[in-house]
Amino acid sequence: MTPPSVPLAVWLLAAFDPVLIAVAVWLGWKADQLGKVFIAAIAALGASVLVSWAITGIGLPWIAPVSAQAPTLFPVRVIAALLWAGGAYAARRMAKR
Repeated sequence: MTPPSVPLAVWLLAAFDPVLIAVAVWLGWKADQLGKVFIAAIAALGASVLVSWAITGIGLPWIAPVSAQAPTLFPVRVIAALLWAGGAYAARRMAKR
């Protein structure tokens, strides 16, 4: 259940952070073992949060900002990173067949 102070749209935007998607899909596509999908998701999460924090810190608008006033939404970002990386991993395996 979402807290009343965080609208559902913000939760969805955190899952569609372009840095999160780019890193998760790229590393998920390159993964040659299923276990590496989890590493890809962790790397995507870290890169996404750092870039979002830096962009928000310099005052530019961002799709999923990270700051003391904005929610970080780690659970949403973790699940999204796993889904994006896993989807890319599965797509590559199917493309190889």
